[in-house]
Amino acid sequence: MSIKLVAIDIDGTLVTDNKEVTPTVKSAISAAKAQGVHIVLCTGRPLPGVHRYLDELELNDNDDYVITYNGSLVQESLSGKKISSHTLSYEDFLEIETMSRRLNVHLHTITDEAIYTANRDISYYTVNEAFWVKMPLRYRTVQEMTPELNIIKMMYIDEPDYLTEVINRIPADFAKKYTMVRSDTFYYEILNRDASKGAGLKALAAHLQLAPEEVMAIGDNENDLSMIEFAGTGVAMGNAVDTVKAAADIVAPSNEEDGVAHIIQEYVLK
Repeated sequence: MSIKLVAIDIDGTLVTDNKEVTPTVKSAISAAKAQGVHIVLCTGRPLPGVHRYLDELELNDNDDYVITYNGSLVQESLSGKKISSHTLSYEDFLEIETMSRRLNVHLHTITDEAIYTANRDISYYTVNEAFWVKMPLRYRTVQEMTPELNIIKMMYIDEPDYLTEVINRIPADFAKKYTMVRSDTFYYEILNRDASKGAGLKALAAHLQLAPEEVMAIGDNENDLSMIEFAGTGVAMGNAVDTVKAAADIVAPSNEEDGVAHIIQEYVLK
């Protein structure tokens, strides 16, 4: 069965360490799209942080789709029509924020419009996130955060070793209420329980009436694990963490070695 949809993570997968799409990767994606294959960016980034790549790769046509916020939002690229959406409630926000203080870890909250933090000593990693995803960063106290905000995900962020300690101290009953994934050594993301890259990809495949065997997923980090496990062909980048490599069917060259292009050329293009 031929591959009709390729879901591609952005950071550490699609782009180089300098956040650029190489000409070789761009050419392979263009060739696959020309053959009628759906190329879907599937990322932990919010939508504003993806527009640059959608434009650069010409993935803004009527039949193009994008999966953002680690699968919390699936939509048509051009119209913005939602295929699937899972958000966090105000009660979720209060519980996750309270837990961040218990764990003594930095926290920020991401809506469809901005990144919010109540940390007066704003984490470098929060500033880094705002820069890369092109979203405004706003300081708000907990009391200033209102139920009207459309909260899509929240993130515990800190130095890698300390964040590992924090993750190990999260109570099991709390963890069961949410989807929690490490998207980088310094980012631990907290989502609606029904949200994940795998769930988002599954919803899109169903919308397009595609079987898992017709889907390929390419990623490098723990938040990519669910989509790699869902897809009929799961691909780990050469720079992927060990858990992703263990779950994948194929290990590609790294993001610095045009890994995405190599996989598309070998397994997708006819």
